[in-house]
Amino acid sequence: MPVKSVQASLITASMAAASLTVPQLTLAESIEEAFSAGKASVNMRYRYESVDDSVLKEADAHTLRTRLGYTTGAYKGFKAHADFEVVNEGGDFAPEDAGFAVVADPSVEELNQAWLSYTAGDTTGTFGRQRIIIDNARFVGNVGWRQNEQTYDGLKLTNTSFDDTTITLAYITQVNTIFGTDVAETGHTLLNVGFDKTPVGKVSAYAYMLDYDGESANDLDTLGVRLKGSADEFLYTLELAQQSEGADRPADISATYLFAEAGYKLEAASVFLGYESLGSDDGVAAFQTPLATKHAFNGWADKFLATPAAGLNDTYIKVVSKFAGMKFVGMYHDFSSDEGSVDYGTELDLLLVKPINKTFKGLIKFSDYSADDHATDTQKIWLALEANFKQ
Repeated sequence: MPVKSVQASLITASMAAASLTVPQLTLAESIEEAFSAGKASVNMRYRYESVDDSVLKEADAHTLRTRLGYTTGAYKGFKAHADFEVVNEGGDFAPEDAGFAVVADPSVEELNQAWLSYTAGDTTGTFGRQRIIIDNARFVGNVGWRQNEQTYDGLKLTNTSFDDTTITLAYITQVNTIFGTDVAETGHTLLNVGFDKTPVGKVSAYAYMLDYDGESANDLDTLGVRLKGSADEFLYTLELAQQSEGADRPADISATYLFAEAGYKLEAASVFLGYESLGSDDGVAAFQTPLATKHAFNGWADKFLATPAAGLNDTYIKVVSKFAGMKFVGMYHDFSSDEGSVDYGTELDLLLVKPINKTFKGLIKFSDYSADDHATDTQKIWLALEANFKQ
């Protein structure tokens, strides 16, 4: 992407954000007041991504994501939101160029979100195209790392009638993926009940029933429970789920998911030791998470976006620290199969985030996957600058 084009887009967005003079969101007494009392926002994220794959051609991508949004004020329980998104890209990378390593940020112009919500007492219903993130996004997320996020068309209900309890129920008719034009017609039903304050921490119980149009290997029913808590300086997370065939899946499956992480807060950093297992059903099929924010799990090199049929065991150590106004994350993964004794390889991930001010932040990110019996050696480097303008 030409540097002048990027600069012009940044200047235009900055001027637009500076001109926003609408007041803070309030309870409106008319529809006109609800619109005039709304909030506008501009988000821009420039990113350079380099992918060095031992088999494919090296990819170099320059992308700029511009997102313009507006949320109305509340009127008699109703509220509306819409945001439009444009991703401009330049460089050499798949899917734009054959033979190059993949950078999953193609050019996009789309209506990213458009929803109407209504709140009555302790229940809120949101209808339309929307962002949905449940728990840590391991099973349902927006893939926020990519320039074009994943959104969902459907109805979501949230209820907080019971003390320290949040019930989320959603019916999804379409999944709008990160590739813009790639959408999936669905009949997904998602249920999550979160008990925010128990003696041992936050507990979530969930049932995710995925139903794609026609026969699909991703027609899966997943039942699980998650615990996240702390005791003084000790941090812990435990999760267990079972997956079986659902809807029109052409073959049976029975696979188990297990996640365990223990951490300790030191003066300068927090250190975590974790284990995640996406089980295999006799080496024929494995536990899958089709709606997840997958980039956040099993290494940033994205070598396990689909779980191998033999399953995946990910043993890792993670260090999180803040210093000099910056956030640092370092992770080392050791990957192996759940079925058999296959050594998939190892990966080192490093991240440094620097907030510049309330509007801008910069990011440097690095991933190095060393292959053994899976995929290919891959190194990735990211440089990013993000700007948020809000009223």
